[in-house]
Amino acid sequence: MGVIVPDLSNLTIVQEVFAGIIAILVSASLITFFLKRKAGDNRYDELSARVKSWWMMIGVFGVAISLSLGVAISFLALVSFLALKEYFSAVPTRRIDRLPLLFCYLAIPAQFYFVYIGWYGMFILFIPLYMFLLTPLLMLIGQQPRGFLHAAGTMHWGLMLSVFSLSHAAYLLVLPADVNGDAGPAGLLLFLIGLTQLNDVLQYVWGKMLGETKIIPKISPGKTVAGCLGGIGSTALIAWQLGPMLTPLSSTQSLIAGAIIGGTGFLGDLNVSAVKRDLGIKDMGATIPGHGGIFDRIDSLTFTAPIFFHYLYYLHY
Repeated sequence: MGVIVPDLSNLTIVQEVFAGIIAILVSASLITFFLKRKAGDNRYDELSARVKSWWMMIGVFGVAISLSLGVAISFLALVSFLALKEYFSAVPTRRIDRLPLLFCYLAIPAQFYFVYIGWYGMFILFIPLYMFLLTPLLMLIGQQPRGFLHAAGTMHWGLMLSVFSLSHAAYLLVLPADVNGDAGPAGLLLFLIGLTQLNDVLQYVWGKMLGETKIIPKISPGKTVAGCLGGIGSTALIAWQLGPMLTPLSSTQSLIAGAIIGGTGFLGDLNVSAVKRDLGIKDMGATIPGHGGIFDRIDSLTFTAPIFFHYLYYLHY
C-alpha cells in the first residue's frame, strides 16, 4: 500500500479563512484583556482561558498545515502523547501494569503511522479491537486479579479518547485532496478545529448572557441550556457559511455538520468534566501554566473529531 501524499500547497481559501480567524482571536483577546482590567477580579478568567485555548488549537492547525505531511501527522501524534500522559498521570493505575502501559504509549506511533499511509482498515480497528484484546493479555503476566477490570477499562478508555479519537483529525489530512477542491485536506482540518473551539467560546458567551437553567450542575455547574443551544445554533450558522468553502459539504450538509460539532463538542466537554469530578481535580494537567493541560484544551475535540470525520467520510469518500 503506497503512501498517500495530498497536495497541501493550494491554500488560498484556507489562508483567507485562517486570517479571518486570527483577526477574530486578536479582537477577542483585546476585549478579554480590557474586561479583566476593568473588573479588577477573576470573573473573566474562564473566558480568558477559553480564548487562549482557541489560540492553542489554531496554533496546532497552523503548524500542521505549514509542515510536510509526515511532520504534521507526527505533531498531531505528539498532542495525543501529551494528552495520554496527562490522563495516566491523573487517573490511578496499578504499578504492576507497567508493561501494558508501555504498549499503550507504543500504540500512538502505530496508530498515526496507519494514518500516514492511509490504511483505513487498520486505522479504524487497531485501538478499538487489537489494543482492546492485547492490553488485558499483557496484564495477565502480572497475575494480579485485584483491580484487573478497573485497570483494563481505564487504559483502553484513555487510548480511545487520547489517541483513537484525536487520530481522526489527523486522518483528514490524508483524505483524497481532489474531493475537496481548492481547500484540500487543510480546509477539512481548519473547519473541524476552528468550529470546535469557536463552539466552546460561544457556549460560554451565550451561557453568561442568557443562562440561568443549568443542564447537569453536578457535572459542570457552568453549563446552561441557553449556552448549549446558543452555541450549537451559532456554530451551525457559521458552518453553513464556511462549509462550502472549506469542505465538500453542501450548505445544508454544512449546517448539519455545524450542529453536530456544536452538540458533540458540548458532550465531549461534559465527559471530561465528569472524569475530573470523579478524580476530585480541577485540571487533567498543568502543561499550560494557569490554564490546565493539553487534555483540558482538547476535551471537546475528543468527541467532535471522530463524529465529524465519519459524517464527512460517509457523505463524500
